[in-house]
Amino acid sequence: MISAARIYFPNLNGLRFIAAFFVIINHTEQLKLFFNLGDGTVAPFAKICGKIGVMLFFVLSGFLITYLLLLEENKLSTINVKKFYMRRFLRIAPLYFLIIIIVFFVLQNFSFWDIPRMKDPIKNNFFETLVLHILFLPNLVTAIYGFLPYIAPAWSIGTEEQAYLIWPLLLKKIKRNRYKLFITVIIIHALVRVFLYINIFDFKYVEIIKKFWMHFNIDIIAIGSLLALLLFEKHRFLKYLVNGATFYITLLLTVVLLTFSIRIPFFHYLFYGVLFGVLIINLASNTSLSKVLEWKVLNYLGKISYGIYMYHFIVLIPTLIIAKKYNYDFNWFVYSLLLSTTILISSISYYYYESVFLKIKTRYTIIKNGGNNF
Repeated sequence: MISAARIYFPNLNGLRFIAAFFVIINHTEQLKLFFNLGDGTVAPFAKICGKIGVMLFFVLSGFLITYLLLLEENKLSTINVKKFYMRRFLRIAPLYFLIIIIVFFVLQNFSFWDIPRMKDPIKNNFFETLVLHILFLPNLVTAIYGFLPYIAPAWSIGTEEQAYLIWPLLLKKIKRNRYKLFITVIIIHALVRVFLYINIFDFKYVEIIKKFWMHFNIDIIAIGSLLALLLFEKHRFLKYLVNGATFYITLLLTVVLLTFSIRIPFFHYLFYGVLFGVLIINLASNTSLSKVLEWKVLNYLGKISYGIYMYHFIVLIPTLIIAKKYNYDFNWFVYSLLLSTTILISSISYYYYESVFLKIKTRYTIIKNGGNNF
């Protein structure tokens, strides 16, 4: 499955769709309250699964991108930073900027997309929020202005792209002790959080910095990178990490924690990040698990999952309006209409828009991606 010229990890496409679906559940259940749909409550799982899904994205991203960079270095004895930036831009930017255009210049002109009882920070801060999004700082927008309808998922794009500005530079500069590098990133992130939350600092923008740091989960990306390094170097620790017992125990623990919506004090997302990392490295490299999520449907949904992640919020509003108007507030109806419409739009977007840029991206590709779409 892995060669010097082409790489494909099984199961990870399906995992990407599962991550996107977690985010969809969170947004759907939260917004149903604003439309007075359902029983007026949000299940504990639905409250936490949105950001948990994004953490799964981050670990996946760190794992895949770091492994590709390590393969590139092994093949060329260096990392071509400019080509890396071009690949990331061509993969992320076209759809990201299309969503910006739709949200800021189309949806803002139609009251149909207004959400009852929810303030829209864009309306009163149009220029500031637009510029920050264009500069790939949507997580800073979230920190300053709070939740932004329609384009809410974009905050994670900002976190990833900001992290990947420095990732290839760090790997290119630091040849030895890369394990220490990734562990240091995790520790520094945790220490900054400690200093921010025990109120050592007291100045005007400390609350904004706190909120920004909460959405700057570079530590979770580092977990994926650390596991990629372990796998790439075939570290002796893998025999404890990549085996059936470790996988199923970790899976059971993850399911139990999510089912009962258990929060781990302070290290909540870091803890889930570690669990996801163990699952990912097993699904990617344990041959006995190579077919667990290798279904055609899941593979396809994983391939278009970026579109599903970015478009679903825009589709969600008319879905809930229809459910409200016709009293079809059944979950099966809401999720069926939302998913089918989002998948259709994402498919069209992928094949008739994103694929144009993905073809250009191949000009800057050094290690061919066998289908994981990163």
